[in-house]
Amino acid sequence: MSFSSELDVHEELSGATVGRSHRILGVLITLITMFDGYDTFNPAYVIHYVMQPWGLVPSQAGLLVSSGLIGFLVAAVCHGMIADRFGRRGTMLAGLWIVNVFTLLTAVFASSFLSFCALRFMTGLGLGVLLPLGTTYINELAPQRVSNKFSLWGVTLGWSLGGVFAGLVGVFLTPLYGWQILYYVGALSIPLTFVVHAVLPESPKFLAARGRFDELRALMTKLRPERGAAYQTASFRSGEQAASWNTIGALLTPRYRRVSLTIWFTAFLTLFAIFGLTGWIPTVMIKRGETFAASFGFGALMQATSFIGGLALATLADRNLGLAPRYLGTWWILGGIAVLALVFVSGHGFNLAIVAVAGFCIIGAQHVLNNFTAGSYATDFRASGVGMELGVGRVGAILGPYVIGLLQQATGGPDAVFWAIGGAAIVGGLTIGSLGLRDAAMPAANTIPAEAQ
Repeated sequence: MSFSSELDVHEELSGATVGRSHRILGVLITLITMFDGYDTFNPAYVIHYVMQPWGLVPSQAGLLVSSGLIGFLVAAVCHGMIADRFGRRGTMLAGLWIVNVFTLLTAVFASSFLSFCALRFMTGLGLGVLLPLGTTYINELAPQRVSNKFSLWGVTLGWSLGGVFAGLVGVFLTPLYGWQILYYVGALSIPLTFVVHAVLPESPKFLAARGRFDELRALMTKLRPERGAAYQTASFRSGEQAASWNTIGALLTPRYRRVSLTIWFTAFLTLFAIFGLTGWIPTVMIKRGETFAASFGFGALMQATSFIGGLALATLADRNLGLAPRYLGTWWILGGIAVLALVFVSGHGFNLAIVAVAGFCIIGAQHVLNNFTAGSYATDFRASGVGMELGVGRVGAILGPYVIGLLQQATGGPDAVFWAIGGAAIVGGLTIGSLGLRDAAMPAANTIPAEAQ
């Protein structure tokens, strides 16, 4: 290829071997999403300590979990337009600093139901950036043939480890130092943010779409050093136009409407199930006769098995992208059936097995849905697509802990909880499984639909 040729950045990235630079950036995103997962799940371990001192009924306790998710919803929906317009890197750093500041403020100043919820809402404004933007970034970096597995290692591993870490801190440190220790430990994300400032580059596809070729040449040389000579004088094409502010409108144009609406409804149901389950699992298991340590450990177990389940599903999806919705549907249906089994059978061993299966199937599939969403849209509105999926899904996540609290308040027992969570997972599985092979295999468009411009 001659030195004056114009290179397609998508093809160059797709043909890359996963090398040292890919791994470094993957590890960095893993660490970012680890703190996201940690901060998202640690309110479940606060409930036990504050219900009596703060005089909370179960529905209010559910709002302790949901308050951060409300902030997450706002940020997930809104950040995509900013990231698609001004870049992934700066938006990610802004989200990290919001999380840093308000996590520390929660540890110091949250002394009542209202102050805790207000500070968690503000923290959620940062959290709502990290996970969807991490997914978008990894999707734009990884070779397409391994995009699902790379996303699992680069995003999901961190998020799952964060959930496990929250469980371990809840079990071993909160009895000694109180629930505030959860947030002092969470403030360790501050040193990480300085590393991100120094190391994280802009997304290569975003650089190409904006014509920032000097930065792109340097980055592509790191990602594909064997092609460095060709990049020194080459120009790049992305085949994409500058983003319109109406990126949300692009998601609902005829080309994408069916996929978008199906993904949004599925995410609503599955995140209702996930956050209803993870927010209440320690408390519900104590009611079922489990010990304090065992009950708090169930949350960590779910996060651990979720990564294994997500990796297994990602491997299948990478082999046949067109069948990804069917695989997703199967995972959620199996997970929902497992949760429903808790209505009829109890016992420590059975509880452990079902919680492990729920993490493997229900949470594991959610990780793959995030990457499936990112791969369904063009670069110029990909962040908006993932943000809307997680934003609409967070409505379900907000309602999950609250509705589960109301159901316990109304019925006095956990059975209604399992009916609601299992049913939501099954319906979510049927919904995403309804996508046809053509919908699932649709490649990301190279231009913004005319209707959205």
